[in-house]
Amino acid sequence: MFSGRRPRSLGVNDGRLASCGRRLNCVSSQAAPDDAQRYVAPIRFSGSAAEAIAASRRAVESMQRARVVSVEGNYLHAEFRSRLMGYVDDVEFTYDAKAGVLHVRSASRLGRRDYGVNRSRVEALRARLK
Repeated sequence: MFSGRRPRSLGVNDGRLASCGRRLNCVSSQAAPDDAQRYVAPIRFSGSAAEAIAASRRAVESMQRARVVSVEGNYLHAEFRSRLMGYVDDVEFTYDAKAGVLHVRSASRLGRRDYGVNRSRVEALRARLK
């Protein structure tokens, strides 16, 4: 199993999820919009923070090899494990009620590239949240 260690940088700090930095195996709705490698659009959601996080939880739990690790207020952290080698990716949501969006970040713990897995996962979650 190649689960790696859970990053200490997870969570919300001043309304923001951790930066992807220079990593090529991470996507975030809080990355610079002109960063085509790392930026994904936030997920539109109208409702309360509790409704947004509950919907996010249902979306995560509807996917294979996923588990919700923690839910605190307007924040959710989940782990997705790859089928063959057991690689773990961390997915985070935070709800910005003022903007009416769920910000999302999906990042692999190990490796340098993810071959589009994190972006595809975010788009699958987006489809489940519509």
